[in-house]
Amino acid sequence: MAQATIPARRVVVTGIGLICGIGNTAPAVWESLMAGKSGMAGITAFDLEGHSVLFAAEVKDFDPHVFVEKKEARKMGRFIHFAMAAAAEAMEHSGLQVTPENAEMIGVHIGSGIGGFDIIEREHTNLMNGGPRKVSPFFIPASIVNLAAGHVSIKYGAKGPNEATATACTTSAHAIGDAFRIIQRGDADAMIAGGSEAAITPLGVSGFANMKALSTRNDAPEKASRPWDKDRDGFVIGEGAGILILEELEFAKARGAKILGEVVGYGMSSDAFHMTGMAPEGEGCARAMRNALKTADLQPEQIDYVNAHATSTPLGDAMESKGMETIFGEHALSHKLLVSSTKSMTGHLLGGAGGLEAGITLMALQKGIAPPTINLDNVDPECRLNYVPNKPVEKEMTYALSNSFGFGGTNGSLIFKRWTE
Repeated sequence: MAQATIPARRVVVTGIGLICGIGNTAPAVWESLMAGKSGMAGITAFDLEGHSVLFAAEVKDFDPHVFVEKKEARKMGRFIHFAMAAAAEAMEHSGLQVTPENAEMIGVHIGSGIGGFDIIEREHTNLMNGGPRKVSPFFIPASIVNLAAGHVSIKYGAKGPNEATATACTTSAHAIGDAFRIIQRGDADAMIAGGSEAAITPLGVSGFANMKALSTRNDAPEKASRPWDKDRDGFVIGEGAGILILEELEFAKARGAKILGEVVGYGMSSDAFHMTGMAPEGEGCARAMRNALKTADLQPEQIDYVNAHATSTPLGDAMESKGMETIFGEHALSHKLLVSSTKSMTGHLLGGAGGLEAGITLMALQKGIAPPTINLDNVDPECRLNYVPNKPVEKEMTYALSNSFGFGGTNGSLIFKRWTE
């Protein structure tokens, strides 16, 4: 006798924690987005002598000791500090309490594209200047990618699944999507999920600059990130974290949680094309969006808003736009579909981007407002959609999609539904 198919469990979002160059909390980030505020400014983290790119979207006025004891903070890279801060906000927002009774069914899935670049550079300098004995015994745990998830699980006593992705700029979209599936299949009732990045370091900035990925608009940093604009010349590196609290619907209801939205779709794909470039016509990212729509059982015209990956690179923006044309067709070309890139304000958080933008997408659904794409003064003729130029647009929305794409051709799309019950 064939076994009956068990319906996948519904997964909702109950908490959002965000930190980036335009705000150190989710409400502050949203306020800056609505004001069209740019987070780009001259780099303060290191000596800029000899560097070709002099600006970034640094997190400002951040004190890790608010979230981590001073002694412990020294054992962590900056990306872990950001993860701890965003997780603290998300947990407080959700009201989720980890107890001895539920601890084994609450997990953590927080990734980072690079991890502790700051620690790697510091300890390499110590090695070169003072020899092996000068390397910190905390070098490895301070820098490896999975220690953001590790420290968050330790802080809250979450004893369920504990994982970390490292899929370049798709990292935290994958972390949220995989956490969604963990809950769907019953391996956890709640997950603390997202990503964090802190790559504004001499090595990080030099590496991206020398591969010609970064904007060189040193004379006007606030105008440097300009997705879909014909004068775009590269992305602006940002830092920070985005963390969501995901819960199984009945688990959240049973504790009286305020539900912020529902995760309904998750799609992945590979370009299988080039180590840094996107597949022609955006066909790889189109497949990720198509797969997300399939898992959500939605038609393309049901999507009201897309928070695009759109980093402000000449090729990448055009390919993603073409991928959206492929998937959404007339719904997009008629400008009914709202599409924007909040990276125009936050910069590109690399492995933290998907988590930050998932949180922003959920807030857009809740508030019925699509954030703008700033600096979009002259739209590239190859980019033919409604990119919400320069001012937010009010629109009642039911479904929104968030895209993340990374080096190696790794793609991820998440679909969220506005909570109405």
